[in-house]
Amino acid sequence: MTMFGQIITLLMQFAPFINIFFAAVVIFSERRNPAVTWAWLMVVLLIPYIGFILYLLVGIEGRKYRTFASKARQNQQMLQEVENKDFDGLAFARNPAREENMAAFKKMLSSRHIADLLHLNFASGGGYLTQNDDVELLLDGDTKFSRLLEDIKNAKSFIHIQYYIFRGDATGRKIVAALAEKARQGVEVKLLIDGCGNFPIAYRNFKSLIAAGGQLGVFLPPRFFRMNFQNHRKICVIDGDVGYIGGFNVGDEYMGHVKRFGTWRDMHIRIRGDAAKEMGLHFIMDWNFAVPKQKIEMDEKYFPLVPKTDYAKNGHLIQIVSSGPDTKWPNVYNGISKMINEANETIYIQTPYFVPDENIFESLKIAALSGIDVRIVIPGNPDHFFVKWCSMSYLGDLLQAGVKCYEYTEGFIHSKLIIIDDFATSIGTTNMDIRSFKLNFEINAFIYDQHLTRQFKEQFNYDLADSREITIEEYENRSMTQKAKEAFSRLLSPLL
Repeated sequence: MTMFGQIITLLMQFAPFINIFFAAVVIFSERRNPAVTWAWLMVVLLIPYIGFILYLLVGIEGRKYRTFASKARQNQQMLQEVENKDFDGLAFARNPAREENMAAFKKMLSSRHIADLLHLNFASGGGYLTQNDDVELLLDGDTKFSRLLEDIKNAKSFIHIQYYIFRGDATGRKIVAALAEKARQGVEVKLLIDGCGNFPIAYRNFKSLIAAGGQLGVFLPPRFFRMNFQNHRKICVIDGDVGYIGGFNVGDEYMGHVKRFGTWRDMHIRIRGDAAKEMGLHFIMDWNFAVPKQKIEMDEKYFPLVPKTDYAKNGHLIQIVSSGPDTKWPNVYNGISKMINEANETIYIQTPYFVPDENIFESLKIAALSGIDVRIVIPGNPDHFFVKWCSMSYLGDLLQAGVKCYEYTEGFIHSKLIIIDDFATSIGTTNMDIRSFKLNFEINAFIYDQHLTRQFKEQFNYDLADSREITIEEYENRSMTQKAKEAFSRLLSPLL
């Protein structure tokens, strides 16, 4: 027997004892979350050695408390610096949400059962309420990217742009070319991409931007492939007055040009006004952590004063809320959970991935059993079948409670949208899954406005017309093979 064969034989003989040691490591590391602990124990024990390697690559959630503690402190220092400098534009935007004025807004919204949500997003997530904003819905890639390219072309001072995925295809090249042109004109251009979402990173795709004087930042450049702690945010801030937030990344598939997905249904919003400055703050926090050698110094130019008369006609109330491993609370998750619990009449959800935790899951069942109209739309053509099987396992229980569930059939639906009643909408980067709730860096806009909410609802209903309802009869008659897939996927749901 060769030396290699002897080693393999020894590893197989001692596998039970070594796996017990690995299991002990998992229990010690994941003691904060019993559901995650049990899921990883199953993987480690059922797949000797390989299971533990997978845990080292994508597990060990506890590391985030050490890795991002410095970022959390840095964020607080930056916020304090902003408060001390008291920039006119930012102070003007934040004034309505200062504690002495919060009571007036809470009283105004109390009849809509939104007051507690507003206070939660302010106290927990630091979401300052802005009311000097104009919002435009962007429902497809052509519209979104044409508007973005137009705003990039008209930029005068700076462009701060951040995406989880930034492809080097035709769409990506077009955006890079536009950014490079503005950099040559002397506009400050900073592009931040996630190290995991763009693994392996093709730096050659950004050569023209860097040569023109623009800057590229990578959030946590991967030394090896990882799944956790992804910066899933997708925002763009131009001249401190225009902001983009939503589900679109940069790539041909988001334009509907990839046959595998077909029509790409997503949701983005373009904001003009004070909420753009709040998004700008979050970009600067992420950039300064990712690229400390090219740190952005706080300056008045990033927070220009926008006279209230500019956008006061619409006066949408918006809170920009972020969450991630660097925040004390899961802020976006808390806001979404509160929305579900505060609904009186309707809860409409669009999400590409539906893997809720126990709290969200039970809240949706209780809402439906209480007579609230709860509707959930997921992709009929998923990009990850494993997640689809897991989603279906949850939808089955919800169907029994009276939730109406649909599969979007006209392509791939990627929007992350939650609407309650006729007054509140959350749109941003957060999927309805545990990874977005607990592990990723996410950012959402919480909007309190009847007119806008009705626009979102109108689009939601258009999408229902392009969807197939999943009936309880169909679900109960699915095959044993399908049931087995769902059951196995459900066991691993805390890891998805």
